[in-house]
Amino acid sequence: MLVLGIDTCGPAGSVALGQLTGDEIEVLSQVELEGRTYSATLVAAVGEILSQHSVALAQIFCIVAVNGPGSFTGVRVGLGATKGLADGAGIPVIVVSRLEVVASKAGIANAALDAHRHEVYLRLEGRELLASAAELASLNPPPDIAVCDPSASALIGSAWPSANLLTTAAPNAADALRLAIPRIRIRQFADIALLDGHYLRRSDAEIFGDPSATPAHRA
Repeated sequence: MLVLGIDTCGPAGSVALGQLTGDEIEVLSQVELEGRTYSATLVAAVGEILSQHSVALAQIFCIVAVNGPGSFTGVRVGLGATKGLADGAGIPVIVVSRLEVVASKAGIANAALDAHRHEVYLRLEGRELLASAAELASLNPPPDIAVCDPSASALIGSAWPSANLLTTAAPNAADALRLAIPRIRIRQFADIALLDGHYLRRSDAEIFGDPSATPAHRA
């Protein structure tokens, strides 16, 4: 069972091809993508990774897409490409949160990511939200929390000195595939027509532009 992973939510992105056997996944290959170039390189990277293994798109059982939180442009480009590939070849899609990928990578339940503007994207006891230092101070810190970037580490460490910070490498498409194994097994597919980004924050256009703009979806 071949599965394709796509993650374009962070400063760098990736595409991974995996083969699922039972409850184990073998990552056959992964292509790294430079940030800010996703729109020009993502579809070509998918073609490259499939060509390397002589795999046709129609042979892919499902696509695992990381749908945020993260870069607005990155999330939109990744989901746009995912929808195009899925619609064109009739491939089902599973979406996963980047915060959940970070937490899973560290083997714990909670995680934080840099959201810029002195805020973090936070996964806490299964809930995901955007939090400032003041908002963090109003929450009960967990015993352990996974982080993968210096800014989130600094903000969490300052607000929650009692929490144990577990630093892990930045998540990638292969990590998303591993997280999604149980969902692939039970075919927990998303409705492609309703597929949207997991932003947790309004875009700059919504914040600084039209005050009547509809906010992005929140957890």
